[in-house]
Amino acid sequence: MQCDTWTFEHESQTVQWAQRIARMLFAGCVIALDGDLGAGKTTWTQAVAREMGITTPVRSPTFALIHEYEEGRLPLYHMDMYRLTQAEASTLGLDDYFAGEGVCIVEWASKIPLLLPAQRLHLYFSHVHVEGEPHASFRRVHVQPHGERYASWCQRWAEEPEERTDKSEKSSFF
Repeated sequence: MQCDTWTFEHESQTVQWAQRIARMLFAGCVIALDGDLGAGKTTWTQAVAREMGITTPVRSPTFALIHEYEEGRLPLYHMDMYRLTQAEASTLGLDDYFAGEGVCIVEWASKIPLLLPAQRLHLYFSHVHVEGEPHASFRRVHVQPHGERYASWCQRWAEEPEERTDKSEKSSFF
């Protein structure tokens, strides 16, 4: 199933959207993130963490691979697979995290397609530059639900457009 593509002109819009999703998270939830370097994956994760009640600064786990935050309403496991092969990642015990009592956010999830659970929400972040305006750009996030629960989120968003916090568009950007 395809969901929406969300377009954000300002970081504050990305943050508001992340906060909305954070309120929907549940134990065992897996959010897969992919996209351009600097397109907002970590910023989005930081906003989710704050909305979950995590006050510890959230940083990209590029070198640590997994950062665990236990202080929010649910544990948050922030993972970064950028530097790993699928074989290397298979030694991390990711299944234990995915099936656990927390929320998993996996940056660079496309590096480990065979290790991801079938049920997940996949977000693809990209920069979009405005032609003729070198300093103007915005972010696009394409949403791909995998599984009934995540598909229901897309259905809910489609039925409640007044709750949107951005200038969204439906498209098949990716």
